[in-house]
Amino acid sequence: MQQPLTPSEIVLELDKYIIGQQDAKRMVAIALRNRWRRQQVPEHLRDEIAPKNIIMIGPTGVGKTEIARRLARLAQSPFLKIEASKFTEVGYVGRDVESMIRDLMELAVSMVRNEEMESVKVKAEEIAEEKLLDILLPPKRTTPEVREHPFPDEPTALIAAKEEADQADTTREKLRKLLRQGSLDDRYVEVDVPDKNFPMIEIFAGAGMEEMDYNLRDMLGSMLPRRTKRRKVKIPEAREILVAEESQRLIDMDRVIKSAVERVEHSGIIFLDEIDKIAGRESGGRGPDVSREGVQRDLLPIVEGSTVTTKYGMVRTDHILFIASGAFHISKPSDLIPELQGRFPIRVELRSLSKDDFIRILKEPENALIVQYKALLETEEVELDFQPDAIEEIAEVAYQVNSRTENIGARRLHTIMEKLLSDVSFDAPQLKGQSIRIDRQYVRNILQDIIKDEDLSRYIL
Repeated sequence: MQQPLTPSEIVLELDKYIIGQQDAKRMVAIALRNRWRRQQVPEHLRDEIAPKNIIMIGPTGVGKTEIARRLARLAQSPFLKIEASKFTEVGYVGRDVESMIRDLMELAVSMVRNEEMESVKVKAEEIAEEKLLDILLPPKRTTPEVREHPFPDEPTALIAAKEEADQADTTREKLRKLLRQGSLDDRYVEVDVPDKNFPMIEIFAGAGMEEMDYNLRDMLGSMLPRRTKRRKVKIPEAREILVAEESQRLIDMDRVIKSAVERVEHSGIIFLDEIDKIAGRESGGRGPDVSREGVQRDLLPIVEGSTVTTKYGMVRTDHILFIASGAFHISKPSDLIPELQGRFPIRVELRSLSKDDFIRILKEPENALIVQYKALLETEEVELDFQPDAIEEIAEVAYQVNSRTENIGARRLHTIMEKLLSDVSFDAPQLKGQSIRIDRQYVRNILQDIIKDEDLSRYIL
């Protein structure tokens, strides 16, 4: 098992993908490290230590979601991003708040199942290979047992049968060699696959009835026979189908579910986006604020710690880490009900992005936008040569447009880059083998008119 990362190591890992926002990175690093610390304390104290839930405050596109997502990957934790506004007016058009725990549980089961399937992959591949050989060279009907050294008075048929069996073994080994070399990859074979089109079971359950939906679907699914159909596929696809089938048979689903429940309860992370949309001021008992406060009161027991029924059993939410975020332009964190505020002890503000931040976002991260566009056009054998002054100009344009119109943070760069490279992307198949130099003048030629016309820039950039 890998050694848990220290807070400074977590921040360094986050720095590879997210520019700036050091305060937010430090806070999530501390929250993640506290989970490991909690596991080390004496057992009688362990249940008493509540997770340090976080509220991130800042405009869209500054890295709130990305910080939470990368944190979950570092911790190898089940991670669910959900918008709090989905729960608005529960019982009418919204979703039951407990559904996010069920969704997280599904993700955890899938995660653990994939890990288990990976661990048995070698054994599954061996079994799948034998099955493929059986398809290519069907075994003969069982013959009487043949002794190693037959007596002189034994029938000649038995000797012939032994020679035939030896010959079949030799042929099988030759086929095995060809199979491993890939010489048979173009050959078609017939395999049985589950028939996913039958039966179609759809349960129409209202809000708050998801658990009934799960139970009825499972019950009806187990009552109906499992249907398969024969498909004619090439050997590489047949191998994949057989490996997946054998992996599924080799893993212990009871152990998978037990491990998934533990992972959700002790390592799960839920990212509640747009929490400011359910933070409404008092409105005299009328209007949408009533339903907003109702959503907060529904969320409260989940965040405080309760037990939720899922198709995999009961799941406790006491130690799931909740990271909430919102722009809080109109409302503020103090507009949340006091009980919910108390469950988010860590507050951190993410600042708007500057021109220098945009320059760094374009150049520094491992998945930087310029790296992505270069890689995309390299598939057409077109080289993009970005000059430093072009990167500065793109950052300046992004900063100006964000300042004048809606501030959408780093997402503005996607819009600008698409507009800037639209002609090159369209003509790329005809530009094969060429190098396109992109400098400050190139950027200005394409974007300057749009930037000058503020009304036009609102539509295009």
